[in-house]
Amino acid sequence: MIQKACPPMAAAPLFDGCHDTIVWSCLDGTMGEIFVDTEASPGTYSGTFPVPEAHPVSAMAVLGDFVFLAGAPSLPLLEKIHGEKHPFQILIPQSDSWNLPIVRIFKESAKPITRYATKKDPKAFSAEKLLAIRESLPAGCTLHPIDENIYHQCQAEGWSRDLVSQFPDWDTYRRLGLGIVVLADGKPVSGASSYSRYKDGIEIEIDTTESFRRKGLASACGAALILECLNQGLYPSWDAHTLQSLSLAQKLGYQPAGPYPAYEIT
Repeated sequence: MIQKACPPMAAAPLFDGCHDTIVWSCLDGTMGEIFVDTEASPGTYSGTFPVPEAHPVSAMAVLGDFVFLAGAPSLPLLEKIHGEKHPFQILIPQSDSWNLPIVRIFKESAKPITRYATKKDPKAFSAEKLLAIRESLPAGCTLHPIDENIYHQCQAEGWSRDLVSQFPDWDTYRRLGLGIVVLADGKPVSGASSYSRYKDGIEIEIDTTESFRRKGLASACGAALILECLNQGLYPSWDAHTLQSLSLAQKLGYQPAGPYPAYEIT
């Protein structure tokens, strides 16, 4: 039986050992949702789960494009995702036992990928280095915090939408979000912002419009956002979708924690 976890922390044992802040956002109730299956589907896993009636044995944490899968593989949970027909999602299983059920439900729509985690160590950052990177903007470019006007500008452009997309309105972003953009001729051309928020920090999203890439803008606004997070006592978490993103993270002071498998669903 599929139901929404209420309170979300009821699903915490299934995500034990998970270090992804998007899951933490869902668990602490800041953003996102957690759905649980109280009876894992027959034939999708081996072994017995002697749990009390109505105790969740499978869970998925959903926030934006991300779906984290934990516990016993559950076809009903996967079918719920499939039935909602999102144009794009990233499925991250907590164990290999989810792989066959994912392929069974999504077939050729499921593309295996590798993502790259970084260590969550606030002491790894060098303020001096980050300040130097922040000040390395080319002539004609300036840094600016995401205010109400820039929030709406980011919403209106495809390249920048994910900088604010998980915050449905300016008031929500003002309360929970945090971001810096690079302005050129008064318009945002690059930005670093909170993709999501949890109690003690944010998950960073960085984007640059195509014509302004490879100019150091992502590095500068990323450094500025990390410094602001540390100043506010928030941890700026970084999870890399590509090796290029991991390289930028390392330039800013993050240390690799290792690759992990995921699936892109289109």
